Amino acid sequence: MMLALHAEWTKLRTVAGPAWLLLAAIASTVALSAAAAAAPTCPLDRCLVDAPRLSLTGVQLGQVVIAVLAVLVVGGEYSTGMIRTTLTALPRRVTVLAAKATTVSGLTLAAGSVAVLGSLLAGRLILPGNGLTRSRGYAPLTLTDGPTLRAAAGSVLYLVLIGLLSLGVATAVRDSATAIGVVLGLLYLFPILAQVVTDPIWQRHLQQIAPMTAGLAIQTTTDIASLPISPWAGLGVLAAWAAGALLAGGLLLRLRDT
Repeated sequence: MMLALHAEWTKLRTVAGPAWLLLAAIASTVALSAAAAAAPTCPLDRCLVDAPRLSLTGVQLGQVVIAVLAVLVVGGEYSTGMIRTTLTALPRRVTVLAAKATTVSGLTLAAGSVAVLGSLLAGRLILPGNGLTRSRGYAPLTLTDGPTLRAAAGSVLYLVLIGLLSLGVATAVRDSATAIGVVLGLLYLFPILAQVVTDPIWQRHLQQIAPMTAGLAIQTTTDIASLPISPWAGLGVLAAWAAGALLAGGLLLRLRDT
């Protein structure tokens, strides 16, 4: 396993693409979060804004970059034919996939932590200027607050799971463009269907099984009872999607010649 991890780390650090994608994930997440924090204004009475969730809006954009990075970890090797070299040097295919998953998780964990902390810092600095002050019921964002800490840590885990979901899909379909399309379809199709469906019961069920909608429930810190699924259960739904994708990808990797 250590040999496989070393090989995957070497492949990623010797090309410029992954580093730029990680920087893009951080920059896009923080930029969109800052823009979202600058948008609302609070009237004289207490406004109803979930400050931590608002400040973490950029995760919805950063996840796209993380998905692309994870897909290219596998898809890039299939497009160049390097996958044959990888599987010749390391015949245990499950070990290869586990090494890729560990590497993607580690990089996403590091980049996601920076992006989330940057987003919360942007929110802490910007929101008071829009009227979201302590006098109106909004304390400055801090990780010492339990719900804010849960939203922040959960957002990092959310990005890691998006990376693993994307890696599993890419391993299954082997083509980068197709894999990116499948992942983005899984993330954004369910919310669209939920808006189209008029039956409230079916709408709630779609929101409960949607990887993005359910997973991002972890960011909610106010009015949790109104959510279609609780925060940690929602993150569990995304984890199930990621596990299913990795399982399918691993099985196909073992059954196919390459």
